[in-house]
Amino acid sequence: MEGTFRLLIVTGMSGAGKTQVMQALEDMGFFCVDNLPPVLIPKFSNLCRQASDRINQVALVVDIRGGQFFESLSDALTSLKEMQVPYEIVFMDATDETLIRRYKESRRSHPLAPDGRITVGLKKERKILDSIRPRVDYIIDTTNMKTSQLKAYLRQKFSQLEEKKQGIAVSVVSFGFKYGIPLDADMVWDVRFLPNPYYNPEFRHKTGRVPQVNEYVNSFEVTEQFLSTMFSTMDFLLPNYEKEGKSQFVVAVGCTGGMHRSVAMAEALYNHVQTLGYRATIEHRDMFKNNVEEDCNPREVTAAEIK
Repeated sequence: MEGTFRLLIVTGMSGAGKTQVMQALEDMGFFCVDNLPPVLIPKFSNLCRQASDRINQVALVVDIRGGQFFESLSDALTSLKEMQVPYEIVFMDATDETLIRRYKESRRSHPLAPDGRITVGLKKERKILDSIRPRVDYIIDTTNMKTSQLKAYLRQKFSQLEEKKQGIAVSVVSFGFKYGIPLDADMVWDVRFLPNPYYNPEFRHKTGRVPQVNEYVNSFEVTEQFLSTMFSTMDFLLPNYEKEGKSQFVVAVGCTGGMHRSVAMAEALYNHVQTLGYRATIEHRDMFKNNVEEDCNPREVTAAEIK
């Protein structure tokens, strides 16, 4: 990545992990600045670009701690675009329940409700951040994410050790609807209509990666019809999204618990996308939240799959 300039703007909910993100990015070679007033972003970014090739990766935390300065973030982003400064926005999030628990554990008050209830501050903060969410490139939900998993995700997305590849990158994620839809999904496939291996005692505690379970899910005509529809849809969408300059496409495949049907269908989609020549990754977000007794893993387990 030498000779290129990369600017990450990290924002999102207080308590969602922005500090951990900055520490991880700093370890990866980014020049990091916390709580920079948005009005200074264009000038600061331009100085970094002109200063030296040694400062070609910059990460800035911008959040509601800046008070009224945060309102100028939209104008700053417009200026960056006019200056042709490339930037990506990373939005950190978590459920209100998780954020409240973290605040109570740290015994800190919310910056928008220093003398009041945390819930009031969170409500105000979400309303302020609504204006920036449509412009973000990455949403990282840390509700069920350990620090080690967060670091692994950041290394995968932003590590300077790998040269940035061209073209669209496809992330396939299986999940369980009872655990919530992935926040960063560009497309969601609901496969709860497929026959459920859970009701077969032999398959109940085996994942969709176990050959017998995978074969069972794929043995039905309705599955064959669905895969044909899903594949043809992706065949059409991906080159058109790539043509429009989209760099990342997240496809989520969900069933009830995220262990059987969604896993099998996500594996099929992942393999199909690879045959098309696209860069692809796969993550089974909720698989091990179930009572798993047997799993067949042909690849290295991703960080998000670790208990």
